[in-house]
Amino acid sequence: MATLSEKEAEAYLDARPRYPIDWFKKIAAKTQGHNLAWDVGTGNGQAAIGLVEHYDNVVATDINEAQLKRAVKHSKISYHHTPKDMSEDEMVSLVGGENSVDLIVAAQALHFFDLDTFYNVAKRVLRKQGGLIATWVYNDIIISPEVDPIMKGLVDSTLPFRTPIMNLAFEGYKTIPFPFESIGMGSEGKPVTLDIPHKLSLKGFIGFLRSWQPAMKAKEHGVELVDEKLISKFEEAWGDENQVKDVSYKAHMIVGKIPEMRCESEDINKDLLLQTEVGKKQERRQPSDDEENRQSKKQNTSEDEEC
Repeated sequence: MATLSEKEAEAYLDARPRYPIDWFKKIAAKTQGHNLAWDVGTGNGQAAIGLVEHYDNVVATDINEAQLKRAVKHSKISYHHTPKDMSEDEMVSLVGGENSVDLIVAAQALHFFDLDTFYNVAKRVLRKQGGLIATWVYNDIIISPEVDPIMKGLVDSTLPFRTPIMNLAFEGYKTIPFPFESIGMGSEGKPVTLDIPHKLSLKGFIGFLRSWQPAMKAKEHGVELVDEKLISKFEEAWGDENQVKDVSYKAHMIVGKIPEMRCESEDINKDLLLQTEVGKKQERRQPSDDEENRQSKKQNTSEDEEC
């Protein structure tokens, strides 16, 4: 994620939803071990705090120092700033070493990563047996019949300013590479769709829009999408400015494991076994000399009858 200012990071924290505790419970139940989890792209620690109930240690990393300063503190969580120039080996060492992590989580963050580098590190640190990697993104918000059409208009207006990275999120991770084997909770090209309930104030909502990546990208091009005119529309549609609304974020999740590797010798042995079995069947099917004579006589008799 691009670096946010102190004010923008605070607004982002207020509007960002808490992930349902049920998600962490279901995913953790599918990992073999529960010693170490890695929340990569942790932001303010929303996912990291959900992991502490299920794992003894949580390493949480992010490129954004402003976010980390506001991260939720916990005795089981160790937060680390990871600059762009950090090498793969340094990252592996920081997280816990080869084959050490029971669960990797990338919440609302995967589309910002250099995927080749991240997946290389992930495959090195993830436990080969029983380790899982989970990622999700939310790309829409349902507030009310009055507010939603205005929000849709804003979303549509961001189209000229979206980067390929942003589009990965807008598309709900349907087009993002995910080279891991499905465990029945989404797969590459087919994430599962979930709801994230959240309570949001008008102030938090406006602050979120101003710190929203597409709006910030438009601003870099000299276009202010979240201007006073638009804010007035949202305020009118919201109603009581002090009202905290129940909203729903639409999320998309994929969970996977490292694909099982089969050695070449196993494939050769299977081929040999298959060939042996086929040979045995063919041997059993070959008729004896007596059977061939009887079949020949029967065929001759049938031909005489037809004549």
